[in-house]
Amino acid sequence: MWPTTPATLFIWLVLIQGSYALYEGMYCGKENCYEVLGVGRDDSKGDIAKAYRKLARKWHPDMHQGAEAKATAEKEFQRIATAYEILRDADSKTDYDYMLDNPDEFYWHYYRYYYRRVTPKVDVRLVIAVTITVISACQYYVAWNNYRSAVSYLLQVPKHRTRAMQIAREEKLLETDKKKLRGKSKSEIREEEEEVLKKVIEEKMDIRGGYSKPHWTDILWVRIILLPYTTALYIKWYVTWIWRFNIKKEEYGEEEKFYLIQKYMNCTKTQWESVDDEQKREYLKLRLWKKAEFDEWKAEREAEMKAKLAESSRYKSIRRYLKNNKQQMTFGPE
Repeated sequence: MWPTTPATLFIWLVLIQGSYALYEGMYCGKENCYEVLGVGRDDSKGDIAKAYRKLARKWHPDMHQGAEAKATAEKEFQRIATAYEILRDADSKTDYDYMLDNPDEFYWHYYRYYYRRVTPKVDVRLVIAVTITVISACQYYVAWNNYRSAVSYLLQVPKHRTRAMQIAREEKLLETDKKKLRGKSKSEIREEEEEVLKKVIEEKMDIRGGYSKPHWTDILWVRIILLPYTTALYIKWYVTWIWRFNIKKEEYGEEEKFYLIQKYMNCTKTQWESVDDEQKREYLKLRLWKKAEFDEWKAEREAEMKAKLAESSRYKSIRRYLKNNKQQMTFGPE
């Protein structure tokens, strides 16, 4: 039955266009790739390659003489090469066979065809490995750069520099023999002294937190490789914790108390390591590993902070500004 209304006619024309323009701009155009190579859909990959080599030898432009013959051969050779490129790849061949069996899925075929052509054929595992390697290298470089920056900063602090100088002299790390220093400029002597002091700070100073000395186990690649081992350790630790403290009701040791305090404070490992030992001892005296006492201590700290802010002239000026300029403290156009 033919369409009678303009809307029905338009839809009918679109469907007809999709059914009869299946090969337009895709694969072998309006030709069948199997027929171009003279093979069947059930032929093996070796048979397809054999048919291609036979036709390629026949239609190679170098095998023909004259401009017209060469032009015809180039066109035919390109036609053969296109068909072989489609049928030699298993994924591309599967898409092509699907298109032959389902000619009505016009837009899906276009998507699959150009997806295969545009997407680079790179192993995803290789991409992931390269990405992790780059991240690991950057991570290690940044960690060392932060550590060197921390050492250089401590070297400029008079208190730490004086202490490092004292240790260097006690351990006779600085060259004081004038005969050995003879022939060296002041800048050279200064550089040698700086290097000695840096080594003293690196060996004697306990730099923690994000500026601590990097370790190879902190690299992303190593963490990924050791993930099964660390997961097993965590499961063992968790089961042991449940058995010791939830079932047997044992008393917490110092390490367990520090863990609970760190957990209640929502501190990361790096943040917790940056806390002074004296401050940690103070937390133990306050019995902050107990949730009730921690909540009480936290409420007191927040109240103290609010009181200090209330007494701060800067805080008062900010509150006054917010009160008098409410209409300006908005986000986005109005």
